[in-house]
Amino acid sequence: MDLTAFFKAEFAEHHDTARRTEAALASAFAGLVGACVQSIRGGGKLMFFGNGGSAGDAQHLATELTIRYKTDRAAIAAIALTTDTSALTAAGNDFGFDKIFARQIEALGRAGDVAIAISTSGKSPNVIAALRQAKAMKLVTGALGGKGGGDLAGLADHLLVVPSDTTARIQEMHITLGQMLCGALEIELGLAK
Repeated sequence: MDLTAFFKAEFAEHHDTARRTEAALASAFAGLVGACVQSIRGGGKLMFFGNGGSAGDAQHLATELTIRYKTDRAAIAAIALTTDTSALTAAGNDFGFDKIFARQIEALGRAGDVAIAISTSGKSPNVIAALRQAKAMKLVTGALGGKGGGDLAGLADHLLVVPSDTTARIQEMHITLGQMLCGALEIELGLAK
């Protein structure tokens, strides 16, 4: 294996995906930021969820908002639905894995909250079920997707689909977009110093 060639090819694909994401998603990103600002200003919260690496991203972003991103400031109400092992295992055992996020949205979600799905494929049954639950409860829905969006279209009020079919590149753009969301919220909410 030529590690130098591999290294250069990975960066080339990353840069290409980043450029295409920047060109495609500015308007959708602004819409998601606006919805989140409106929710927080109205006393609502942001709920992030996803599977695997996307679960890690959900936790990362919720932490950036509740604790701090760039500066010490007031906490921003956010939660990752991927962190409560008792809730996840009870819902999985009692209702099935497809309901692990939907059940938490049913318990914790309120109209005006924003439910944000993170899914590289857009086809995970538990993510789709959670968005359906959120829509039924009149929550604002958002999603970070890839691979054409899968089943997220029509379920996410604010859909950001990374223009790639490569899971690693999609995940890289998801965390970039998520970090940008955190930074934009601090600014828009007047919390940046």
